Amino acid sequence: MFKTYSMELAGRTLTVEIGRVAAQANGAAFMHYGDTVVLSTATASEEPREGIDFFPLSVEYEEKMYAVGKIPGGFNKREGKASEHAILTSRVIDRPMRPLFPKDYRNDVTLSNLVMCVDPECNPEVVAMLGSSISTSISDIPFDGPIAATQVGMIDGELIFNPSLPQKKVSDLNLTVASTREKVIMIEAGANEVPEDKMLEAIFAAHEMNQKVIAFIDTIVAECGKPKHSYQSCDVDEELWADMTAAVPAEQMEEAVFTDEKQKREANIHELKEMLAARYEEEHPEWIPMLGEALYKYQKKTVRKMILKDHKRPDGRDITQIRHLAAEIDLLPRAHGSAMFTRGQTQICTVTTLAPLSDAQRLDGLDEMETEKRYMHHYNFPSYSVGETKPSRGPGRREIGHGALAERALIPVLPTVEEFPYAIRTVSETFESNGSTSQASICASSMSLMSAGVPIKKPVAGISCGLVTGDTDDDYIVLTDIQGLEDFFGDMDFKVAGTRDGITAIQMDIKINGLTRPIIEEAIARTREARMYIMDEVMAKAISEPRAEVNKYAPKIIQLQIDPAKIGDVVGKQGKVINKIIEETGVKIDIDDDGFVSVCGTDHEMMQKAVNYINTIVAEFETGQVLTGKVISIKDFGAFLEFAPGKEGMVHISKLSKERVNRVEDVLTLGDVVKVVCLGKDKMGRISFSLKDVK
Repeated sequence: MFKTYSMELAGRTLTVEIGRVAAQANGAAFMHYGDTVVLSTATASEEPREGIDFFPLSVEYEEKMYAVGKIPGGFNKREGKASEHAILTSRVIDRPMRPLFPKDYRNDVTLSNLVMCVDPECNPEVVAMLGSSISTSISDIPFDGPIAATQVGMIDGELIFNPSLPQKKVSDLNLTVASTREKVIMIEAGANEVPEDKMLEAIFAAHEMNQKVIAFIDTIVAECGKPKHSYQSCDVDEELWADMTAAVPAEQMEEAVFTDEKQKREANIHELKEMLAARYEEEHPEWIPMLGEALYKYQKKTVRKMILKDHKRPDGRDITQIRHLAAEIDLLPRAHGSAMFTRGQTQICTVTTLAPLSDAQRLDGLDEMETEKRYMHHYNFPSYSVGETKPSRGPGRREIGHGALAERALIPVLPTVEEFPYAIRTVSETFESNGSTSQASICASSMSLMSAGVPIKKPVAGISCGLVTGDTDDDYIVLTDIQGLEDFFGDMDFKVAGTRDGITAIQMDIKINGLTRPIIEEAIARTREARMYIMDEVMAKAISEPRAEVNKYAPKIIQLQIDPAKIGDVVGKQGKVINKIIEETGVKIDIDDDGFVSVCGTDHEMMQKAVNYINTIVAEFETGQVLTGKVISIKDFGAFLEFAPGKEGMVHISKLSKERVNRVEDVLTLGDVVKVVCLGKDKMGRISFSLKDVK
């Protein structure tokens, strides 16, 4: 069966082909949006994976360089591990899809998106999100979809749906919204200080657009959808649940979890688990492997009831109360900038490093909008931060995602290259974690940049809100500053970062089938209130504005502009001239195609020497100009002087002294440094210099 479906979406044609390719997958959709082509497939294992207490979903977004007519770089000339952009896109697809699978489903599921052709007018990320929704919805895999996704840009205050690449480059907003039929299920945004009311307008404009796409997908599912297969439920055994809740009354479980110390709570739960294991060791040994999941479910039920019905949080805080905050700067004496931000048991130290622009990160991928990153934010989450032990294997998808979120939040306030010609790297080290470390890293990074003397436009702070819902849409409670337990057992992690004037980043993770408008409005209002408090009452007391100068251990940069036609003179044949300047002065020199030159170093005298060399190389000799040169060659008829690497001139023997000179060596020797004056051009058009006419 091969069927084709089409609709107009944001001024372009979206076409879905079902049954043409990948027939052995549980579901497959061959997606076309303009000239962008993505193959989306959904596959599931026949049996559940044993010994796990989570849904094993894998989402892949595969970038193929042939999609943009490129051959991959490197020696292998083939695609390797997923790029950072591909990982972030996989996460964006995962977040709205995961909540709609059954909670007790343990079969392995893989959603694969193969990007085969890219049209700059049609973003492949949106196509992959729609393809994942369609391929899963028409498959026999249990799924409470479909979802639809729309990207929103904003140019001169006007909202643009699914903006093209040229539009994205000038947009003040990069927003992705995913929806079910009734609710918003995922929000991801980067913004140039967009006000809260404008952000809400954009979110729900995208939600309306998504409803049209969902109606289109429903048509496809109605004609091509397979019956959903039955599966083995991995929910907690009913008899075990009844016995456990009788052995551990609700009051005892409340007492176990009602503490602001994570270690104490974990010890309490471990004690309950040991007691129950001993209880079942003889009569019900088959229940012991299920105890962990059963206790998790019991904790979740207890915490949710305490919060929703009793308005009691595990650590005793009010619903809107933020945990104890602390901020300090300059922890590391020789780092270019450092700051630490603490919120309860969440603690982040961010270190800033400044470097020449040549140290910016070069990107090799499908995204033509960004080929180089001047600002890099990296986030690390070691096992000791949560009291665990495991070897470090490098950053995982979560670490990459948290780093990208903080990076996105801070980019709008960074100075331009012209204002601050540095490559900038911030690294957030998680010292302790108990909820929302990504937002703590934004606060620490903002302070670290200011301590390093980076002239950011405004401070940025971030905070996260949580949610616990009841049986109806209007039965819910929003929590300000969620800790780990409230994140694990709650329904939402709504992260918002921004300045005093607007939002710079949003990331929303939920575990339910979507959020209503009142919940989103309340979460955005709560995060704004919390951001103001954090910036005014905590961050500003540690550092309120960027330092006037960069740290003494940071490299200094002098910029100058030269005629682009003179770049070759400065570089020299095979780089000999510029390399000689670098060797003599110990500086780094970057030159772009427009003739902007950056001289970077820590020794101001050597930096100025390099600048003088460059100015001499690009300057035209003028009559009367006095220069200092070094004797590099002596001939019978005169001496050759080097004024700068690659810039030479000759003094005729008759111009060495006011008195007769028989031999050049009587006046000059190799290596002498002398001052000479330019006499202009001789009869043959050559520049002439004089030693005897220097005044």
